[in-house]
Amino acid sequence: MSDLTAPNPEGLERLPLHLFSERAYLDYSMYVILDRALPHVGDGLKPVQRRILYAMSDLGLSATAKFKKSARTVGDVLGKFHPHGDSACYEAMVLMAQSFSYRYPLVDGQGNWGSADDPKSFAAMRYTEARLARYAEVLLTEVGQGTVDWQPNFDGTLEEPKLLPARLPNLLLNGAAGIAVGMATDIPSHNLREVARACVHLLRHPDAGVVELMAHVPGPDLPTAGEIVTPRDELRRMYETGQGGIKQRARWSLEQGEIVITALPYQVSGNRIMEQIAGQMQAKKLPMIEDLRDESDHECPTRFVIVPRSNRVDVPRLMSHLFATTDLEKGYRVNLNMIAMDGRPRVMNLREILSEWLDYRRATVRRRLQHRLDKVLERLHLLEGLLVALLNIDEVIRIIRTEDEPKPVLMARFELSDAQAEYVLNTRLRQLARLEELKIRGEQEALQAERDHLQATLGDADKLRDLIIQEIEQDAETYGDDRRSPLVQRESAQALNDTELSPSEPVTVILSQKGWVRSAKGHEIDPTSLGYKSGDAFLDAARLRSNQSAVFLDSTGRSYSLPANTLPSARGQGEPLTGRLEPPPGASFVAVLGGDPDGRWLLASDAGYGFVCTLSDLQAKARAGKAVLTLPSGARVLGPVQVPGSSADLVVAATSSGHLLAFPCSELPELNRGKGNKIIGIPSARAQAREEIVVAIVVLPAGASLAVLSGKRTLTLKPDDLQHYVGERGRRGGMLPRGFQRVDGLRAA
Repeated sequence: MSDLTAPNPEGLERLPLHLFSERAYLDYSMYVILDRALPHVGDGLKPVQRRILYAMSDLGLSATAKFKKSARTVGDVLGKFHPHGDSACYEAMVLMAQSFSYRYPLVDGQGNWGSADDPKSFAAMRYTEARLARYAEVLLTEVGQGTVDWQPNFDGTLEEPKLLPARLPNLLLNGAAGIAVGMATDIPSHNLREVARACVHLLRHPDAGVVELMAHVPGPDLPTAGEIVTPRDELRRMYETGQGGIKQRARWSLEQGEIVITALPYQVSGNRIMEQIAGQMQAKKLPMIEDLRDESDHECPTRFVIVPRSNRVDVPRLMSHLFATTDLEKGYRVNLNMIAMDGRPRVMNLREILSEWLDYRRATVRRRLQHRLDKVLERLHLLEGLLVALLNIDEVIRIIRTEDEPKPVLMARFELSDAQAEYVLNTRLRQLARLEELKIRGEQEALQAERDHLQATLGDADKLRDLIIQEIEQDAETYGDDRRSPLVQRESAQALNDTELSPSEPVTVILSQKGWVRSAKGHEIDPTSLGYKSGDAFLDAARLRSNQSAVFLDSTGRSYSLPANTLPSARGQGEPLTGRLEPPPGASFVAVLGGDPDGRWLLASDAGYGFVCTLSDLQAKARAGKAVLTLPSGARVLGPVQVPGSSADLVVAATSSGHLLAFPCSELPELNRGKGNKIIGIPSARAQAREEIVVAIVVLPAGASLAVLSGKRTLTLKPDDLQHYVGERGRRGGMLPRGFQRVDGLRAA
């Protein structure tokens, strides 16, 4: 013993401050862990819950008794077993009475015990009344049958059970949550029938693993009827490691085009859901919702109605957004941390929990049977002495009448034990009548049969196992119910992006020659009739929806995209694209595209090369855009041409020298970027010197006529006439008639 820890002459212990603090903190932390926050694997209860149930049982508040004021119960708990705050004790009692908090409530409450919208809205304990729920019999019926160890209460005047003799694994059935010092527990509730089947399976197959047990316990079963959407692999990892998480999602259906929500996740308030959805509607983030109603009543406790704006709304996509952005889907942490049978806290997997509880149950049943066997043997011993007295009734009466101390005389005369002699002396004369002998012998035979059965059960592990299985199956039949939270495979919830949340209205995006852009409502507007800045004029326009993106193409072959709903209004002259995009120095914008993201477009250069791509291939998030069309030296970008999509469409190209070529569109490759393939043949010398270039390209629907524009004149080539110019891709094509060899444009006639 060091000088610091040695007692001084006054008998006081001296300790360094850091050692004293460490010891005090450890003592406190172990107290919080063992006596407050963590449940025990045996009965699944924390000390305050155990004391409440035992006190109610002590008061005679069974499931068939009259209700009694909660204040009386709380007073008994505090005065006899749990010297802590009355509000904390009452809240623990309330929690065990709320069917929306406990999967199998232990307390049957009368009065205001809170609601799912506000669990803390319960009335004061002087107003509410309570008794034990029927399910509490699972924990309490065997208390007086020698099954539990007892400990003195806080002042040593009474005794209380250390654990309750649970006939079912209540820890998994009702779950638990608590925060201790340095550790926490979050155990979800489970279905009684499923857990009972798993226990029976483990008793019959002691080597069964977690995966095998999950055939009976596929996942948690929460007090609310929302769908558990956690993938099975995650549930398996959770049960194997004792840690993980689950997600529960509201249940909904379509009724006459309206979305009706009929079940919410665990511990989610309907009022909170309504506030979250209404908040998004006020912020104009849910334009596809027209109305929101709460139709909940006594017959339908949960009924929330969402009215879509039209029948074109993608309802599953809308609900996926609401699951991602509101409490219609909620995640719960799982940490299977509890006090094991050795008194130490630890995290267990599913098999370990069931194995520990079954060991506890096996010991409990053995103690119950042994207790009953002791009672039976004691009664048989007394009946044996009573029969001796009955057969020698005259001698017994004589000894009692003549002897001052008849007890030792009876013991010596008939070889009775002290207990037998005492029982004979305390027996009334009427019980020694002749008719009583038949009753005694009948009771003796019944007790002997029960003794033999008890001894056989205690001496045979298989019979003991069969008895436990029988009792578990009986309790599952008595107290079990169907699964409340279905296990469903669903896709992950995804929030809508800004484009999807924007109203879908027809707009026309107008691009000027100087690169100014604006957006006009509707598709009927004539872009050429708008006013432009001095020296500027109309260049191109695209018709699309306001929730889509406009795609811009510049003279270097780069593409850019901007949401249409962010563009300035056509009431003004717009704004320059260079303020929002970063094209290369010297580049200019040549076209604007829009519409279906899967729409196909033909991109080409005047050098005679091109390819087909989709509009989504041209969209770019970066301000600097992305390179799409690779230009040969000196080449320029031609205006993009929309491809209708039929395999019979023809690509028609005209050069500056008057050559015209038509070939099937299917001969052009579909790429997302690059130079493309040769469209029409131009001699290399003329192409390098830029003496001949492609001046116009059009995609002509099958059976359509072609209009060749040359100055103020137009040449119309009907399908039969056009056949003279049809050839293989990359060929030279045919020469147009004299007077039309200077082509200004091509279009379908």
